[in-house]
Amino acid sequence: MATAVAMETDDAGNRLRFQLELEFVQCLANPNYLNFLAQRGYFKDKAFVNYLKYLLYWKEPEYAKYLKYPQCLHMLELLQYEHFRKELVNAQCAKFIDEQQILHWQHYSRKRVRLQQALAEQQQQNNTAGK
Repeated sequence: MATAVAMETDDAGNRLRFQLELEFVQCLANPNYLNFLAQRGYFKDKAFVNYLKYLLYWKEPEYAKYLKYPQCLHMLELLQYEHFRKELVNAQCAKFIDEQQILHWQHYSRKRVRLQQALAEQQQQNNTAGK
């Protein structure tokens, strides 16, 4: 009975850890949050930098499938470089990254709409040709 309780406690602890790490990794997609961390010296803390290295396991497909903001993985990768971490102290750097993310999203959205329209037109042509 004691082992069953211990296993339940371990499962609950693992679930909580998973949720906390998932939330934190996704926060890394926000350049303003990265600027906040940099300005408060988190990126100078060796333990924190090691934690960022540990979080690279989120790039594995079995974990990445839970992410809503996949750009966080790119930021996590960039955070492995000291030069990038140092640059994030500058608010202009964070602003530039934020603007680039918005431009990418806008381009992706437009491109996706065009692809969907082209696919719909092609399907319509196939349907009329088949009649």
